[in-house]
Amino acid sequence: MTLSATVLLPSYNEADNLESVIDEIADVMKSEVLDFEVLVVDDGSSDNTRQVMASLMQRLPQVRFIRLRRNFGKSKALSVGLATCTSDVVILMDADGQDDPAEIPDLMAALDDGHHLVTGRRSIRNDRFIKRHTSRFYNWMTSTVSGVEGRDFNSGFKVLTKEVAHELRLYGELHRYIPVLAEWMGFSSTEVDVNHRARLHGSTKFGRSRFWRGMLDLITVKFLTTYDRRPFHLMGGTGIMASFFGSLLLLWMVVLRISGETVGNRPALIAGVLLMLAGLQLVTVGLLAELIVSRGHANHDPLAAVSEHSTGALGDDAVVDLAKPTPHAGALTEAQPVKTQKD
Repeated sequence: MTLSATVLLPSYNEADNLESVIDEIADVMKSEVLDFEVLVVDDGSSDNTRQVMASLMQRLPQVRFIRLRRNFGKSKALSVGLATCTSDVVILMDADGQDDPAEIPDLMAALDDGHHLVTGRRSIRNDRFIKRHTSRFYNWMTSTVSGVEGRDFNSGFKVLTKEVAHELRLYGELHRYIPVLAEWMGFSSTEVDVNHRARLHGSTKFGRSRFWRGMLDLITVKFLTTYDRRPFHLMGGTGIMASFFGSLLLLWMVVLRISGETVGNRPALIAGVLLMLAGLQLVTVGLLAELIVSRGHANHDPLAAVSEHSTGALGDDAVVDLAKPTPHAGALTEAQPVKTQKD
């Protein structure tokens, strides 16, 4: 089967690293005899990234460049890049030089085992002590909450099939949870140990707030992957429970009032009323959310979730695997050119 690959590099103020990284990627991909392209998405850099890319595109015809109007964040840069990819395989890498292009063949080989997404697990990380240990806790928490096995969810070094690339919807900081989102959509993912190098030039663009944002995004991902098709189960269920306890408190107040006691100054009366009102609001919001979801499904293609369709009447040859990963081996053809608007 023919195969083409896109190496997608989101970049923000990485002009000093781009030339070395892209040359190294090109050497590896050429040795693999792959029909490839290197796509750099400039996330609003303020350095001379544009000039460096202009020079690289004159020298390497496989290089493509997209520049965003401002710094939108890594998820947006990846989303834009994935939207323009038509290759059979997409390889995600960081532009700082810490991901070793020599590991690309091993990651792509893992697709042959039936996986749709392969993450490069940084077994030995060349990062600061605090970053390594907060990342370890973050990965443990993500695996525990999501139920997806993994030890390096946040690694930017990934290989995915075009089916996964076209299904992913990234925004905010959801790029950290690509394996979780892929598993939720029914794709198979795994991790492969890779070499992790020190940054070539410059400094990291992520501060301490990254950890706390990641924890908040984990709550978002848990909600999206658990209640996206049934929001009333969460909000409506919580609202009914709140109303139940509120009604118990109010019933207690009624009993006390009948007994002749004063209840107007009791905190339980205020708590009961608040719980009843909050419960009613949650139930209403849950029903509105269900209405929005149902309208969204009105235009949804039900066959989008099908991975295999077979019929016994025609024998084994009738099986069509719609989500089978693209094999690594085989002759290679040129990828379709993608028209991009120049900034």
